[in-house]
Amino acid sequence: QVQLVESGGGLVQPGGSLTLSCAASGLTFSLYAMSWYRQAPGKERELVTAISSGGSTNYADSVKGRFTISRDNAKNMVSLQMNSLKPEDTAVYYCNARRPFLANYWGQGTQVTVSA
Repeated sequence: QVQLVESGGGLVQPGGSLTLSCAASGLTFSLYAMSWYRQAPGKERELVTAISSGGSTNYADSVKGRFTISRDNAKNMVSLQMNSLKPEDTAVYYCNARRPFLANYWGQGTQVTVSA
């Protein structure tokens, strides 16, 4: 059974930092592209950043230069370092594991709230 478990969310002031982690189990982690999505109240879920099985990364324009995704295949984990957080970063953040045309898995989400 595949599980993706996010952690690290919370309340932070504008300009602050948080690191989200996603622990994966039940899958061959190194074969999967890993992504972070987020969904703010009343909005659609959007892609924040992704890292391929080979380590290539891409970022939404809104987070470029502030967020960094990384993966540790030995630990079956993907992390999201978030710096210079803004109120508009407030959302539930979801971890996603995907192999195109083969499999697509989601975590349960973790809340990030950026507020003074």
